[in-house]
Amino acid sequence: MSRLADTPLSVLDLAPIRQGGSIADSFRESVSLARETERLGYTRFWLAEHHGIEGIASAATAVLIGHIAGATERLRVGSGGIMLPNHPPLVVAEQFGTLETLYPDRIDLGLGRAPGSDGATMAALRRDPYAGVDDFPQRLAELQSFLDDARPGQRVRAVPGQGTRVPIWLLGSSDFSARLAAREGLPFAFAAQFAPAQLFEALRLYRDNFRPSRMLDRPHAMVGLPVIAAESDAQAEFLASTARQKFLGMIRGKRTAAKPPVERLDWSPMEQAQVAQFLGAAVIGGPETVRQGLERFLELTGADELMLNTDVYAHEERLASYRIVAEVWQG
Repeated sequence: MSRLADTPLSVLDLAPIRQGGSIADSFRESVSLARETERLGYTRFWLAEHHGIEGIASAATAVLIGHIAGATERLRVGSGGIMLPNHPPLVVAEQFGTLETLYPDRIDLGLGRAPGSDGATMAALRRDPYAGVDDFPQRLAELQSFLDDARPGQRVRAVPGQGTRVPIWLLGSSDFSARLAAREGLPFAFAAQFAPAQLFEALRLYRDNFRPSRMLDRPHAMVGLPVIAAESDAQAEFLASTARQKFLGMIRGKRTAAKPPVERLDWSPMEQAQVAQFLGAAVIGGPETVRQGLERFLELTGADELMLNTDVYAHEERLASYRIVAEVWQG
């Protein structure tokens, strides 16, 4: 029996900005992708919070979530994720309570604890770059209190937000959020789309330490991973050079808009190995290669859901990749 056929698939979008394109293009293409993946049967469409990065347009994440939700009908739309240390929990509760009220039972609130930016940008966000993230569990509890029913005598309330019970997911690329999600009985999403090194240990810790909650009676793990599908293995490898150029730029301290694919990359063996670490979970190839790769990934991880990120240059190639995946997924 195919494990893939029984596994929900979802989409992670960063509203990527292409060289030669505009931010307005990115937003139009995100709407187009959301509508197409909804038609294809994908479950969720999440957007990630990043700040001050030339190639990513999803900084005002809650605003963009509302835009995507308003342009679709059934797709669950959410954050993958909101970086909670950047925001007062009350503000996050108000934003997502508003979204949940506008689009009932369609909003997810994925939370991360990384800044999603550099030190200077953190300072511009009025976040102390030296404050750390040790208070993340306390911020999570405060946020939950603003989304649950109001308690007797509660002085500060999220209006809207209170009582909406927006589903919260914890996101992570290490064991911290895995342990916290297990302790709180929350669903967990691991970011193997860029940091797969601790994937198996994080999943093990989450499952072994999970405590049932009002939200979940058993652990539920979703894994993000890079997927690039094309008509052939060779074409997919060519398209993947865009993602490889992005990570190569990060290694060299240069974040740029998405670059067109190239036949050959000018990199050292060490740089090639470093890029391969970022993309260690990637599934890249033609339809049969992608089918086998996804089946093998599910067999190894036991993931309850997969969230796919397709990082290619041309919008039509991105749409085509998700169509090919849908074809192999649905048989």
